[in-house]
Amino acid sequence: MSVSATASSLQQTIVIERAQLGAARAALRAAYEAHPLTTPLLHDHAALVDGAVLRLWQACDFPATAALVAVGGYGRGELFPRSDVDLLILLPVPPDEALQARLTGLVGALWDVGLDIGHSVRTLEECLEAARGDITVQTSLLEARLITGDTTFFDEFSRAYRQQLDVREFFRAKLIEQEQRYARYNDTPFALEPNCKESPGGLRDLQMLGWIARAAGLGRNWRELARQRLITGNEASDLRSCERFLQHVRIRLHYLSGREEDRLLFDYQERLAHAMGIEATMAKRASENLMQRYYLNAKKLTQINAILLQNYSGEILPRRELPAFIINARFQAAGELLDIRADDTFERNPEALLECFLLLQQRSELKGMTARTLRALWLNRNRVNAAFRANPVNRARFLEIFQQKRGIVHAFRRMNQYGILSRYLPAWRKILCQMQYDLFHVYTVDQHTLTVLRNMRRFTMGEHAHEYPLLTRLILGFERHWLLYIAALFHDIAKGRGGDHSVLGMHDAREFCKMHDLADEDTELVGWLVRHHLSMSCTAQKEDTTDPNVIQRFADAVGNERRLTGLYLLTHADIRGTSPKVWNGWKGKLLEDLFFATRRLLRGETPQQALGLDDRQEDAQRLLRYYGLRPGIEDALWAQLDAVYFMRHSAEEIAWHARVLYFRADGSEPVVRARVEEDGDSAQVMVYAPDQKDLFMRLTGFFSCRGFSILDAKVYTTRHGYALDSFMLQHSTDDDDEDYRDIVALIEHDLTDMLRTPDRVMRPSPSRLSRQVKHFPITPQVGLYPDEAGRHYILSLVTVDRPGLLFDVAEVLASNAINVEAARISTLGERVEDTFLVSGGGLAQNSRAIKVERELLERLQV
Repeated sequence: MSVSATASSLQQTIVIERAQLGAARAALRAAYEAHPLTTPLLHDHAALVDGAVLRLWQACDFPATAALVAVGGYGRGELFPRSDVDLLILLPVPPDEALQARLTGLVGALWDVGLDIGHSVRTLEECLEAARGDITVQTSLLEARLITGDTTFFDEFSRAYRQQLDVREFFRAKLIEQEQRYARYNDTPFALEPNCKESPGGLRDLQMLGWIARAAGLGRNWRELARQRLITGNEASDLRSCERFLQHVRIRLHYLSGREEDRLLFDYQERLAHAMGIEATMAKRASENLMQRYYLNAKKLTQINAILLQNYSGEILPRRELPAFIINARFQAAGELLDIRADDTFERNPEALLECFLLLQQRSELKGMTARTLRALWLNRNRVNAAFRANPVNRARFLEIFQQKRGIVHAFRRMNQYGILSRYLPAWRKILCQMQYDLFHVYTVDQHTLTVLRNMRRFTMGEHAHEYPLLTRLILGFERHWLLYIAALFHDIAKGRGGDHSVLGMHDAREFCKMHDLADEDTELVGWLVRHHLSMSCTAQKEDTTDPNVIQRFADAVGNERRLTGLYLLTHADIRGTSPKVWNGWKGKLLEDLFFATRRLLRGETPQQALGLDDRQEDAQRLLRYYGLRPGIEDALWAQLDAVYFMRHSAEEIAWHARVLYFRADGSEPVVRARVEEDGDSAQVMVYAPDQKDLFMRLTGFFSCRGFSILDAKVYTTRHGYALDSFMLQHSTDDDDEDYRDIVALIEHDLTDMLRTPDRVMRPSPSRLSRQVKHFPITPQVGLYPDEAGRHYILSLVTVDRPGLLFDVAEVLASNAINVEAARISTLGERVEDTFLVSGGGLAQNSRAIKVERELLERLQV
């Protein structure tokens, strides 16, 4: 057929298809409105589009050797009303000029008939190459379906794709992808305007479970997974129910918005509720009832998601079965997971329902619970009743959860997820999945409260000290600071009841404290904080804090410095927990000014410096005077240092740095000093030099090549662009007679020499793992997420210790143009838990972050 004849035939087909497609889509919508069934709509819509695409393909007269392939959700045979139509045009060879013209005509025709097209044109080799380096392409091709064309060629492509697919790597990549996706939505499905497709607990969770099962050959639907004993029959039914509900939500959203809109925006919630037959009640609007159903659906889905992913891991990444480690009569450690010793543990010992959360906090080697433990928690949640709450053992254990050094937020999130918290605190049930219709909260009341608890907890953590240095100093100096966690948990617990939620919440908090035998002064403090949790923000933002009378009134209301400090911390945590967009530097400055002005009045004297670091600086100055250095000798260096530096270093270290650098602060030559620690078993090395590319990697490589293990690293960059890094080292030999004094001078000489040679990198040799690591493996974990300000990223690593480990990490970061701005190295026996503050590398792009995580995981595998 001639080109002109083809073009004419194509135009006629476009006109016909546009009319037919519009009419057929309207008929599908009418049928759905009359009988709302999701499966017929999604499948019939895909079939309808198949026909239109096929006829346009035929009108373009493509060669018989080509193949037209549906991919993505369209390939799965499910097409939502306004979803993209993803197509792959598979060719045996790259297209020539004539074929390229036909392809251009086809894509234009598809758009002209009213289809939103996503397309790619590739040869078989190009497809496989694209899939090799891109998890998104891999996933899309997993559900490839031939529409028309060369069947033999498509079968060849399918076989090659399956042969290339590495199921283990696919599974690991999907886990990272889910983690990154969850992070984009602040790790909660309970936003007030969630995305029904992408948010945690959305359709993407279901699709991911299906993709992994399909890739691993575990099953093609929920029933098959149940037959494989990966989930129970009830869980399979729950998954199908969750899926149907989310499909209805997304279909209705597409029809209401007239476009591919997957967000449950306030604009649509009321209309969506009515469209789904959800009506208002005396207490709640229709939209509130809709969203509560949505959140409960998401909660159920995330529960089963956690169980099923864990079971997938057992199938896809099988590990050598080690004997369970018995913890006590009720629990054991199964690998790195907490496990009940018998299926009826919670029936026989209801007290264990709280004990399991406490054990996870106390045993850092455990990273979660087994699937059967999670399932048993949910099934036995109703055993938390009045008698359970009155049991002194349970009351004491609940308080212990607040008082642990780690895992507090995780414990309360798990308790909320599996229904324990709402049964232990009856008042919590009333805020569960409760909407907040205002201009600043973006989470439900319960999730906002848990976010406030998380914020309060972060104030105590070193890896977040750069974000809140003053808050960190204040909370670490606050006696029994776990009382603030109780205040955070209760501050909004009375919302939605009518009346002043602060007053009602105060009564709830006091009752809780008395039931749990807290001291009178602690009960009074927690109740007061809940009652007045809004007063500081209101005063700072709505009154003239330059007026002495305003400050005096506020100081009179606060009464003492302990209340003031607690209120300042709670106010910060509360505002930051409303929405990522609500907090700003201006609000922080208002609160800080009010805090310091009030504290000055309460003390009757001038307060300490704004960040409260003068004690440490004064101690360092006293040490400098002790060493005979004149006053002011430290000023030039300290002018280039900020609060983060003083937070991270002891007064003795600060004085040491000042003694070494007071006349070298602006020199171009690197300064390296090493000293032996008092215990004689380790050495500390300080490096001061103009900041330079890959410096952290070069330093770690040097230490590893010299046989040192890095016990701790503090990485810092001064205001004028100098690196001021400190390392605590221990020699990796077992020679008890080794004297570190003999090697200090050697370190100083050799490291200075290396730093004088630009770009010189000392690469450590591969080494064997210790015997202990081989018998007690630790699954590597990598976390990468933005800090609250969004300017830096926090990288956390958990893995086994080995020589050269830190160099491997530094090399991956350097190869991705990522700068290490701070590092905390923590080695616990053979277990390493490192935290880095990093920037650069285009980490704001999800694909870049996933790439870095995958590369790190590959380097950490043992």
